[in-house]
Amino acid sequence: MAWSEELRSVHARLRKALRIAQDAAAEGGSVETASRDLLLFCHGFCTALTGHHVAEDRELFPAIAAEHPHLRETLRKLEQDHSMIAHLMGGLQAAVDSRAAPDELARHLDGVSAIMESHFRYEERQLLTVLETLALDAEPSRALGPF
Repeated sequence: MAWSEELRSVHARLRKALRIAQDAAAEGGSVETASRDLLLFCHGFCTALTGHHVAEDRELFPAIAAEHPHLRETLRKLEQDHSMIAHLMGGLQAAVDSRAAPDELARHLDGVSAIMESHFRYEERQLLTVLETLALDAEPSRALGPF
């Protein structure tokens, strides 16, 4: 499978995981129930999204930069997005850990969702064509994360 398809597949799975976490926040009812459910769903989602971005920064982006030096600035912007998303994920994790109210948890998830979706769309617009022919000999989980 081409790297472009692998990236689309990972993004689709991360979008689905985020929707599950958002549904858990929306259905939360009590603070106790929402926090418990989100602890489970967010842990999986947070771990998967962070792993995806770490893998891209470590493995995928250097391979793209080596074959396509003209994309270095684009890759730098994507890495900046990764930093911003990591910061938002830290806020979400802190809210979950402190057993924040369901509406606060939902606000955190909405913020992550907005930035994540913008990032994914930009990344796909900029990189999918390049990924069609990228010569990277790596396991997909190493280049795109464990999700």
